[in-house]
Amino acid sequence: MNSDQAIELVRRTLEITLTICGPILACAVFVGLVVSVFQVVTSIQDTTVSTVPRLATVAAAAFFLSPWMFREMVDFTIHLLGNLRPYLH
Repeated sequence: MNSDQAIELVRRTLEITLTICGPILACAVFVGLVVSVFQVVTSIQDTTVSTVPRLATVAAAAFFLSPWMFREMVDFTIHLLGNLRPYLH
């Protein structure tokens, strides 16, 4: 495997990783912003108020997106293993 192939493999791997993790991270950021605005408006500075909604949102997003995430990972793995010959040289 030459350096161009290694770079392409790393690029594709990072791309699929960001594609899979992006929606969950976006949900966590959105809920974090909403909770932060709520805390500023109400002057409630309890850490539980900011942590629990984010954890619940991440858990719900992971639960509902897990079939899609699994399908994306399986497709990437099948594509990678199906085209393994160029990486063996």
